[in-house]
Amino acid sequence: MTEQTSTRSSEAQTSKGSSDVGTSESALVTQQGKTSIADSVVAKIAGVATRDVAGVYDLGGGTARAVGAIRERIAGSRSNHAQGVSVEVGERQAAIDLGLVAEYGVSITDLATAIRRNVIASVERMTGLEVTEVNIAVSDLHLDTESGGDDEEQARVQ
Repeated sequence: MTEQTSTRSSEAQTSKGSSDVGTSESALVTQQGKTSIADSVVAKIAGVATRDVAGVYDLGGGTARAVGAIRERIAGSRSNHAQGVSVEVGERQAAIDLGLVAEYGVSITDLATAIRRNVIASVERMTGLEVTEVNIAVSDLHLDTESGGDDEEQARVQ
């Protein structure tokens, strides 16, 4: 991922450096001004769009999911919709990396296709950015027999 990240970083900087406002207008860069969108906004959109796809159990690797579970148990805390999502946003383009856990039994290739379609459509519709790539890393499978809930913990204690 580091090689891809450095390549995207140079592309994003090239995109930022070549802002000929008068020659090629987009919805975000016009003669009337420039709209910038924070990485965290794009990450939240991508996270919500990914979770909307059937077959996605959760986002993030093991550590991120563990921290997220602890965070959700704290009173007054909010869910981290960008968990497992990494983005690079330029003036006109965005690149997105997703780490996720898939449900056992789904076709991972079909799941990846559906995720890409949903994430690209959501991000482009909501931000006007062109999504250049969506990289997906499936780190685990969730089995129906796996239950990380409190019921299992209580059964072990009793």
